[in-house]
Amino acid sequence: MNVETAAQWFYEAMKPEPILRVSDWADKHRMLSSKAASEAGPWRTERTPYLKEIMDVLSSDHPAKRVVFKKGAQVGGTEAGNNWIGYIIDNSPGPAMMVLPRIDDARKNSRTRIEPLIEESPRLKKKVATAKSRDSNNTILQKSFDGGFLILTGANSAAGLKSSPCRFMFFDEVDEYPHDIEGQGDPISLGLARSRTFSKRKAFLVSTPTVDGTSKIDAEFQLSDQRFYEVPCPECGHYQKLSFKNLTWDEGKPETAEYTCSGCGVLIPENQKTKMLKAGKWVARNPDSKVVGFHLNSLYSPVGWFSWAEIASDYEEAKEDLEKNKKTEKMRTFVNTVLGKTYKEEGDSPEWKTIYDRREEYKTGIVPKGGLFLTAAADIQKDRIEIEVVAWGRGKESWSVDYVVLTGKTDAPEVWEKFADFVENSYPVEGTDFELPLRLVGVDSGYNTNHVYNFCRKFPITRVVPLKGSDNMAMNVGMPRTIDYRHNGKLFKRGVKVWSVGVSVLKSELYSWLKLEQPIGEDPYPNGFCHFPQYEDEYFKQLTAEKVVVKVNKKGYSITEWVKSRERNEALDVRIYNRAVASLIGIDRFKENDWLRLEKNMGVAKPLKKDNNKRDTKNQTRTIRKKRRSSFW
Repeated sequence: MNVETAAQWFYEAMKPEPILRVSDWADKHRMLSSKAASEAGPWRTERTPYLKEIMDVLSSDHPAKRVVFKKGAQVGGTEAGNNWIGYIIDNSPGPAMMVLPRIDDARKNSRTRIEPLIEESPRLKKKVATAKSRDSNNTILQKSFDGGFLILTGANSAAGLKSSPCRFMFFDEVDEYPHDIEGQGDPISLGLARSRTFSKRKAFLVSTPTVDGTSKIDAEFQLSDQRFYEVPCPECGHYQKLSFKNLTWDEGKPETAEYTCSGCGVLIPENQKTKMLKAGKWVARNPDSKVVGFHLNSLYSPVGWFSWAEIASDYEEAKEDLEKNKKTEKMRTFVNTVLGKTYKEEGDSPEWKTIYDRREEYKTGIVPKGGLFLTAAADIQKDRIEIEVVAWGRGKESWSVDYVVLTGKTDAPEVWEKFADFVENSYPVEGTDFELPLRLVGVDSGYNTNHVYNFCRKFPITRVVPLKGSDNMAMNVGMPRTIDYRHNGKLFKRGVKVWSVGVSVLKSELYSWLKLEQPIGEDPYPNGFCHFPQYEDEYFKQLTAEKVVVKVNKKGYSITEWVKSRERNEALDVRIYNRAVASLIGIDRFKENDWLRLEKNMGVAKPLKKDNNKRDTKNQTRTIRKKRRSSFW
């Protein structure tokens, strides 16, 4: 061997190994399991080329500490995060945490995503002990490996989020996270606090957005460098981001969907999309930000995953539901999950006079036909307690059954004694000999809070619950928090459980329901329709007393806020809390068997026996009410 050849070999041996990025690792080592993917086999980044830059920003050599992915459905966001998890275990070991909305989601994700990721990738399988191992550090919610560990937890668990310092944080579906967790703040902030001690930390936040002004992922994206994926027209080469407004099809024929180039106007068939995606590039709109943010809608979904024809079909269905039935649910889902955008709730208050004019002739204090269970909600004022009783039926159709004002200072015991008696009320059902009890009562704890807590703790949580409104929650009702409180100088440690209520979401829903039109003739009432008896006009003015305004906050992005258009709004508050109570009972999850059970329970309930002896009748009433309540739970 001559000196020149030896020197060449020496220099080749001394060359550092090429930097391995997340996309490279996935292409070399990731295997997709048939248990967790529609296309089993080796991972191919070329199938979703827009994910390459997202994954590579997560690589150890990239300086970004915070990466945001605001997305539509069927674009591979979670799989990009799973590739990052595999890369961490194999190439950049350290303490890592994956946060799902709930603990149950974390367990499910561990079984259906993380375990197949490890089992199907030989390099990972030999580094991570199986859950069946005797090693106690490897469980369904914790995977240990050489140099680190992976914790899976839920955003509803403060203990899980604060369990260990972590260098890597993967927050998935963040818009489903609660706004506040056990009184300790935002779960994202709690999680990020666990990584501050690491200089080379990284956080990856992924989600489809939800409501405009309250969406966590949208707020994060607005603070980022705002990258959009631009693809070239196969005809003129003009680069553009794919926008739903440029998707065209013959009305009623979504299968004809094609894309109109914003440059030359040519119609592009979907079979050209693979070539367009391959030549695409990410373009930042706010390049000065240190936070890296990506936005992608479902029009980019690879051929064979979610087609343009399916997008057109979904839009036509949502549009029809909105125009004909005045229902926003499908359009909201379309905007969130397909367009990857926040949905601006229809917050303009309906006209009180319109609702007043359509009052019905049924009597207060009687449950109209169709009402299958009763809720009650109370608003606490300085000198009174205002309570509404609402009957609920199929399709979330509702009837205001009673509106009661209990007068008395709410810092004194007398009015609370009246309220305790009220909780035991039952209401006769129209056309029958049966009565329905109040299935669950919710009490707003925003005023005279300790008195509310003290009242509620005297009842089981299946009878009375304290509620706390939250403007920023993107769900109807959150998980309960156990609260310490003082009453008459005594401290009650963990004395009461309090449920947070997403009042903004429920107000938007209610106002959309109040705008529903009465059916003509024998047509059924639309889902969510609200019936009212002959209340005075003040009730309806209070019911429509708020409206939505759009403001720009200190961070520079738009937020929506509910504001009063008049001083008194108690009727709106108690109606919103009644809806929250119905949600706690499970009305949003009811299936046909649940409705049939309620109808059957009403049919087999024993009628009250008439008795001339007032005391005996009262005793019989209490006994029968008790039996009827137990049959519901």
